[in-house]
Amino acid sequence: MSKSGSLSIRVVEGRALPAKDVSGSSDPYCLVKVDDEVVARTATIWRSLSPFWGEEYTVHLPLDFHHLAFYVLDEDTVGHDDIIGKISLSKDAITADPRGIDSWINLSRVDPDAEVQGEVYLAVRLLDDARGRCLRCHVRQARDLAPRDISGTSDPFARVFWGSHSLETSTIKKTRFPHWDEVLELREAPGTVSSLRVELWDWDMVGKNDFLGMVEFTPQTLQQKPPNGWFRLLPFPRAEDSGGSLGALRLKVRLTEDRVLPSQYYRPLMELLLESVQGPAEEDTSSPLAVLEELASGDCRQDLATKLVKLFLGQGLAGPFLDYLTRREVARTNDPNTLFRSNSLASKSMEQFMKLVGMRYLHEVLRPVVSRVFEEKKYMELDPCKMDLNRSRRISFKGTPTEEQVRETSLGLLTGYLGSIVDAIVSSAGRCPLALRLAFRQLQQCVEKRFSGVEHQDAKYLATSGFLFLRFFAPAILTPKLFDLRDQHADPQTSRSLLLLAKAVQSIGNLGQQLGQGKELWLAPLHPFLLQSISRVRDFLDQLVDVDEDEEAGGPACALVQPSTIVREGFLLKRKEEPSGLATRFAFKKRYFRLSGQDLSYSKTPEWQVHSSIPVSCIRAVERVDEGAFQLPHVMQVVTQDGTGVPHTTYLQCKNVNDLNQWLSALRKASAPNQDKLTACHPGAFRSGRWTCCLQAERTAAGCSRTHSAVTLGDWSDPLDPDAEAQMVYRQLLLGRDQLRLKLLEDSSLDTDLEVGPGKDSGAMDGTCTEVLAQQRAAITHLLQVLEDLEQVHEEFQKRGQGQVAL
Repeated sequence: MSKSGSLSIRVVEGRALPAKDVSGSSDPYCLVKVDDEVVARTATIWRSLSPFWGEEYTVHLPLDFHHLAFYVLDEDTVGHDDIIGKISLSKDAITADPRGIDSWINLSRVDPDAEVQGEVYLAVRLLDDARGRCLRCHVRQARDLAPRDISGTSDPFARVFWGSHSLETSTIKKTRFPHWDEVLELREAPGTVSSLRVELWDWDMVGKNDFLGMVEFTPQTLQQKPPNGWFRLLPFPRAEDSGGSLGALRLKVRLTEDRVLPSQYYRPLMELLLESVQGPAEEDTSSPLAVLEELASGDCRQDLATKLVKLFLGQGLAGPFLDYLTRREVARTNDPNTLFRSNSLASKSMEQFMKLVGMRYLHEVLRPVVSRVFEEKKYMELDPCKMDLNRSRRISFKGTPTEEQVRETSLGLLTGYLGSIVDAIVSSAGRCPLALRLAFRQLQQCVEKRFSGVEHQDAKYLATSGFLFLRFFAPAILTPKLFDLRDQHADPQTSRSLLLLAKAVQSIGNLGQQLGQGKELWLAPLHPFLLQSISRVRDFLDQLVDVDEDEEAGGPACALVQPSTIVREGFLLKRKEEPSGLATRFAFKKRYFRLSGQDLSYSKTPEWQVHSSIPVSCIRAVERVDEGAFQLPHVMQVVTQDGTGVPHTTYLQCKNVNDLNQWLSALRKASAPNQDKLTACHPGAFRSGRWTCCLQAERTAAGCSRTHSAVTLGDWSDPLDPDAEAQMVYRQLLLGRDQLRLKLLEDSSLDTDLEVGPGKDSGAMDGTCTEVLAQQRAAITHLLQVLEDLEQVHEEFQKRGQGQVAL
């Protein structure tokens, strides 16, 4: 049994931020930290006091995390960035409402005394002797303390308070991982036992000492269960003083925690789910999928769709699953123009399926054109109300251009980019993943069968293009960062260009049905090009679904990402561990890295044939490195172990904090199945005969900081996890258990009415109805029993866990 946690974070926007620049504005960005470790950084929104980010992150993390923090900073080209404010959310605050947090939250000031982190190891004994009461506090060590000095370290010492007495440990210089191993004895007269408080401070030669954190124990704790172990450092209690003067952020945060059982306990539920897609879809009302479709709503519908798609992908039945939902959606739709336009479970499942299976295909098709738009930064505008003639002055060398000149130039640029996009799409049928082509083929056949009239001849094309163009290509063009096409969001001018291109692609996806309608009549100059592209798109859609009928729609059961598939690549600066200190102090060299499920390979350039590699199976830890180790930011370490058991460390520098987080996440996911992973490592480097982090002189000394192998960023390449996916499905079905019970009672009463009613003229029909009701009742009873069995297993495992904690 395992426990899993997932934190869904959306940094929406800010408002009323204070001006930090002389221009009367700010350039704000947001850092997201989980337990004082940066997991994400938003884009910088230039010259704005009401920035809109709209960035989403999913963080997989262990269940013992404590708090989530958002820091808003003003980016400065010269000097350090200015801190605007922060929001800190405890785990209890996030889980107070099962739906999570979705609100505006005021920023508070960043108080240095509240910026504490790390843990301290204490062993306390309370003794009585002839001289009175004695408290022995063994201050052993601390780890991951906050860096207070400019060098990125601290000079920590501990101060122990008990009653009216206090003692201090020695000061350990230049480390965030001090080892004191000192026993402090404090005495007091017999009587009431006092509280114990241990404070950690950073010693400064000039000025006052800096607070690093504290722990406090009540008299009851000292007498009944004396402290012995690691304790998390806390800030001094204080009142928040924001009052809204620093502005506010709109945040959406939701924590999902669950206990995942061993695989055998989910088999009955899995069998029911797999049986659902094999039967008739239109009349189904009692299978688990029918129940889930009726229950799912809002944000949980997208999460549920992702889990279901992954679950059926792992079983090789993604095609039948999508076909089941498609048939149900088509059967209850009368107007083909509204088909799949709502956010139903069928629509969301197909949308998530495209992202899971077709993301690399999307990158191949759109990345070259999107990159051109970002790099060339051409000014394009067709809307007279938004046209800025001064901004487009460089279009003409004869002074300020007219609206007509700007429109003509913009039209030429737009059609040029659109031509490249359409060419890339219509020539890509052969590169589209087979599973995706088969799913579209099933979709077209189902729609064509339901809407077979001449007046509906475009219905099958609209169904496919509605997904591929409106829910896949157009959103990726509009927000490339959310589809991993770019590392950063676009600036305002580029963002406007992408919006115009996305609108045009949407019009092509609608097969021109809405051209000339609505409020955006200024798009009319583009209509001739769009109409010319529609016939090419129809031909492309025909080619897309022209696949072998004998192929299985779901494909074989397999991993979402094949071991040989490159999941991440790019330039990094590499430095290998110093052999006996002979290497130069700063020996980082630029190399091009590729990560697959098999190895981490690198070479001088992407085209270089000779390369070296690190087998993924040998990776034992992937962790950050303190800046002070090499006086460089964004450095990580890959700790490996070969067949002889000798550890090797490779240090890699990334270009920014987001690049660092993405490489950390990708490497941790790739090495997740590895056995014998390290639980602790050194966040520094071994240089000049000692570790820079904990100052230990032995190269083989045990790691001083915990590893974070469970902390990863969620994305389309997350590996399949059938047990976790089945667990979420089970939780969703539990929400509808009362509804199932009520339906069972209704069917029973209806069955009784049929038995006592007149039956001479309608005997055959009543017999059929009775048989159908009996089948539905049996299916509901079976599903309820499966849910009850799973609930009992969860209760048993929970009792075992509580018993182990008690021991």
